[in-house]
Amino acid sequence: MSFTIAGTGYAHPVRTLDNEELTRMVDTSDEWIVSRTGIRSRYIATTETLTELAVSAARMAMDNAGAEAASIDLVICSTVAGDTKCPTLAGNVLGGLDIRCPAFDVNAACSGFLYALQTAAAYMDAGLAETVLVIAAEMMTRHVDWTDRASCVLFGDGAGAVLLQKGEGLLACRLRAQPDKKNLLVIGQGKSHSVFEETDAAPSVLAMNGPEVFKFAVTSMCRDIKEVLDSAGLGPEDIRYVVPHQANLRILETARQRLGFSEDQIAVNIERYGNTSSASIAILLAELVEQGKLQRGDNIVCTAFGGGLTSAACVIKY
Repeated sequence: MSFTIAGTGYAHPVRTLDNEELTRMVDTSDEWIVSRTGIRSRYIATTETLTELAVSAARMAMDNAGAEAASIDLVICSTVAGDTKCPTLAGNVLGGLDIRCPAFDVNAACSGFLYALQTAAAYMDAGLAETVLVIAAEMMTRHVDWTDRASCVLFGDGAGAVLLQKGEGLLACRLRAQPDKKNLLVIGQGKSHSVFEETDAAPSVLAMNGPEVFKFAVTSMCRDIKEVLDSAGLGPEDIRYVVPHQANLRILETARQRLGFSEDQIAVNIERYGNTSSASIAILLAELVEQGKLQRGDNIVCTAFGGGLTSAACVIKY
């Protein structure tokens, strides 16, 4: 099916916020955060814009693939919210990279990167594109209530990107969505209490029912991974890495045990990034490549879940 990953890239803000600093902001502790989430620090945007992070990640992916701006047929960005409602984040990226091609955003919350990959595959299958730049970029700390200790410890900022070219690397993909009738994960209530960014019109904050999201995450991950492995005719033993959305280490460990993967098969960087929403898989993928842990021909499973409620999984031969 459709594409091969020709290049990967990532970017994050300069500013880090570790758990110790958080304890001076809200009533929490490093032990409490690490034991429940696996997170030790996260990157927080201060002077950087989301467009700048997206452009940096995209440029790295293009350089790794040896791709020029003129060769790109389509740009797709996954984000909950760009720097502006109009232009889109994808539109702003065009200017930063001096690209001239169709460009648009997708918003499927934390599943957005995988939704964007499937969309890119559809364009390629239809003969509408041969080279596609897919970027996932998020500044979730814009949407955090920094007085809510249950949620403010979870999120960080960053961007990841892949440069896709025609190929047969997408072995299986499954996207899902269902109505969030109980408002388990919503951005749209109240105003941000960010202490890191001065703004006259702060976006509305995130509200989340943690225990119910945990149940949804584990259930959807296990179901979606089983379905795409069956579709690809593969088993856990054929997979080099599961590259999951980095939401909570306890979620990943619970799903891993149920699915029968070894600890070495689950790729993790949540301890340094926190939850970067749809950017998390793209960032992690780029780091695996950069560190030489992922080799050509390796099979990986990507899986995500998020607001909507959405979920997705795919099998890719790198």
